[in-house]
Amino acid sequence: MAKTVPATSKTPPVADFEHSLDELEQLVAKMEGGDMSLDDSLASFERGIGLFRHCQQSLEQAELRVRLLLDPDAPDSAQPFEPEL
Repeated sequence: MAKTVPATSKTPPVADFEHSLDELEQLVAKMEGGDMSLDDSLASFERGIGLFRHCQQSLEQAELRVRLLLDPDAPDSAQPFEPEL
């Protein structure tokens, strides 16, 4: 039987990924500026780690969805799509 990703799964939408990535990039730029206090830097770093993990989870879910689409019966053995030249 084919495996599917249920519609009620905790797959974050693409817009949510984009927002998290944008916020992470802004945090990094702000931290690189060097004008933050130690407390603010630590809080930003902690927030950045959370955002990074969220983005990573979103990418893993997207990869799983692609694998299921490529080969629903055996997603672990799905071959990457190679376009013809």
